[in-house]
Formats: sequence, structure tokens, C-alpha cells
Amino acid sequence: MTDYPGFIAVETGDDNSLPLAIAWALPNGQIKHTLIQPDDEWLDDELLSLGGYDLDELRHLGISPLDVLRELENDHFSETLYTAGVQDDEAALSMMFDDFGVDPFVELAPAANLYPELDAGDWSRARSELFGEMGLEPLRPEHEVQVMLYLHQRLVQRDA
Repeated sequence: MTDYPGFIAVETGDDNSLPLAIAWALPNGQIKHTLIQPDDEWLDDELLSLGGYDLDELRHLGISPLDVLRELENDHFSETLYTAGVQDDEAALSMMFDDFGVDPFVELAPAANLYPELDAGDWSRARSELFGEMGLEPLRPEHEVQVMLYLHQRLVQRDA
């Protein structure tokens, strides 16, 4: 199997949709991941939550949100991307699209929609179990995408 669905995950601050890091899968199963430089307008809130990141770390190691959007557009223009947390990911992406005046060029859908043969909740349970099996952290976007890719491969092989 060479073509994987486009999986995406966005890490946000504790209480809000401030995007801190993003990861998505390419059709060949490779994962792109980066920290996101916070836009100055996003930093006005005194109680801003940066998760486990330091502001200097995000500024120096992150990529500008506009560059992140350009890269995502190059990889997945006019596609549906699949996520474990549609509302959170949608809110974070919307913030980036809105703040930079970019028309949304992707649509998000629940990853569980790819597997209509599964009963409600089975995909989520299998995903949770995989995090434990693989020793990965659910809130890290690159780990989220890695688990969704692995679970997809497992489900497709099971049904083949």
C-alpha cells in the first residue's frame, strides 16, 4: 500500500486554540512536523498558555504560520484531511487562516469516518491502545499522526 489518507494534528495551548505545533502525513506515509512561531497578535493575552513550550523556543525553532500554511497548501490543496480532534484542530487552523487572510483550502473530517465498518467508539479505543503499545504521547501532533497512520495500515490489512 503506497497511498495513505491525509492525517493532520495540531497541538494547542491548554485552554485555547493557539496553535503551537502541527504535523501531517503525506500520501507515502512520511510525516511533516514543525513548531509554529506565535504571531504577535496571539501573544496579547496575559494568561497565554504555551503548553510545555517556552516562547523563545517557539520563536526560534518554529516556522511562521504563513509558511506553515504554504507548505500545507503545497502538500494537500483542496483535500480532506483526517483528524482525531476535529474541533480543536479546526479552531487552530481557522486562527491561522483568519489571521493571515488565507481562504481555507482543506476540509477536516473525523479519522473514524474512514472506517465505516467499525462501530462507534471502536476507532477511538484502538487509537488509545496504540498510544500505549507504541509508548507515544497523545497530545504531540507527530505522535497523533504516527498512530493514525499505523492504525490505518492495521485496519486496511485486517480487512484485505
